[in-house]
Amino acid sequence: MVACGGTALTLMGHKESTQDVGFLVPRAGEYKRLVDFLKKAGYRQATQYGWRRESETILFDLYLGKRIYTTELLTSPLTRQGHRKWHEWNKIYVGILNQPDLIISKMFRGAEADIQDSLALLAKEKVDLEKLKQRYRETAQYEIGEAKVLRNLNILLSRWQKEAVHEKRK
Repeated sequence: MVACGGTALTLMGHKESTQDVGFLVPRAGEYKRLVDFLKKAGYRQATQYGWRRESETILFDLYLGKRIYTTELLTSPLTRQGHRKWHEWNKIYVGILNQPDLIISKMFRGAEADIQDSLALLAKEKVDLEKLKQRYRETAQYEIGEAKVLRNLNILLSRWQKEAVHEKRK
């Protein structure tokens, strides 16, 4: 499994908590095995991607392949550059999605919380802005709402630049 969204930021220590727990499960066989386990453990599908026990508030969002919500990543998160290892147990491996794809998947939605999460990543992780912009624009070419997601990138970069200027003045 590869943590994405707020889950990834929480595991990296950049966010206190998250509303739901999100994982990409790139391989179909492993996805099916995980869903079968959840069903046996009393979880039911509560949303298109979300699984929850009736008595609990935690929602587990599970994404098959390389798609997070409606955003399809350019490459599998299992590639060498696609994620970094967080922890491994006997039969469970948890990675964290790479920073550019985290920002892309957040900013394609573009809610204020997504902007804040992306700004936190830029502030706390080493992100090559030129590579991010290139990958973002390439991924946007495959989106129906390409103009909207490109506008979201401009919003993020503008806010990042304002924060950088503000920090220099301190």
